[in-house]
Amino acid sequence: MSDPHVTQRKADHIKINLEQDVASRARSGFEAWRFEHNALPELDLAEIDLGVTLFGHRLGAPLLISSMTGGTEEALRINRHLAIAAEQAGLPIGLGSMRAAIARPHSAPTFQLRDVAPSIPIFANIGAVQLVLGFGLDECKRLVDLAGANALIVHLNPLQEALQPEGDTNWKGVTAAIASLCARLPVPVIAKEVGWGISARVARALADAGVAAIDVAGAGGTSWSQVEMHRARNDVQRRVAAAFADWGMPTAESVAAARVGAPHLPIIASGGIANGVDGAKSLALGASLFGLARPLLAAATVSAEAVSAEIEVLLRQLRVTMQCTGSATVAALRDAALTRVAGSHWAG
Repeated sequence: MSDPHVTQRKADHIKINLEQDVASRARSGFEAWRFEHNALPELDLAEIDLGVTLFGHRLGAPLLISSMTGGTEEALRINRHLAIAAEQAGLPIGLGSMRAAIARPHSAPTFQLRDVAPSIPIFANIGAVQLVLGFGLDECKRLVDLAGANALIVHLNPLQEALQPEGDTNWKGVTAAIASLCARLPVPVIAKEVGWGISARVARALADAGVAAIDVAGAGGTSWSQVEMHRARNDVQRRVAAAFADWGMPTAESVAAARVGAPHLPIIASGGIANGVDGAKSLALGASLFGLARPLLAAATVSAEAVSAEIEVLLRQLRVTMQCTGSATVAALRDAALTRVAGSHWAG
């Protein structure tokens, strides 16, 4: 199970995300939507309730700190800053892919955050393709136990794997493996893309497989094809990756599609959500939560206080949006008037 490339790849990913322009050339789609402004909301801003419930846990707001990293010394510092801020705000946090914790056991502490985040939901994380490459139920249980996790994210990244020099590209049997895991793992399984979206058809297949939630992680934020382009070892790999700079379903479109394909599951919107207004739009389009990763990464390299400051801005933006749509609760926001902007080309 040992993989000498795992630690270096994770270090590369942090460095590239911080130093390079790896934004998707596609847009998230939220610019195509506009709330109807309520000039007479009859609400006290301070009394607006941002709280929601996921998997029986009451959250401070419908915001997920999305999976970022793990497995390196710098990742430990980043994850602890994120976890401290998440605990203070009552927000769930997703860990980066945890295969390194099995491949290189000395990296396990980078995923162990319960000492600074004792009460919030923590989501462990493994790549879906690993489920057909010898990473079975026992290994998944080990990751959940190691992280003290409340759920396991299984991430879907066929494009990223295809573009990685060391990628795993045989996805035969992955759907059945996910179904088997969902049936036997004692915590919920969350299916998550990594930046190219989930269609209604795939959402339906995931729901049938038994996942407990879907994170669409659509196009519009970090493009992992761009990240892998910067990691390419030769010109052929670089040119192949460059062709996918605008690949994927815009996040707004994917949220609506996943809601159709899996109408009874929590849908998490991530990918190009720039602020709390975009987050509010995602909720009105059918998401249960919205998630951010890269917008918090730079702050996480500094301190937990820097992350908390960014979260405060996001939640203040969300709260003001709720007041200006007359929404006292997140449930009310989901019914707020949201219309397509005239002339927009989004195909939702």
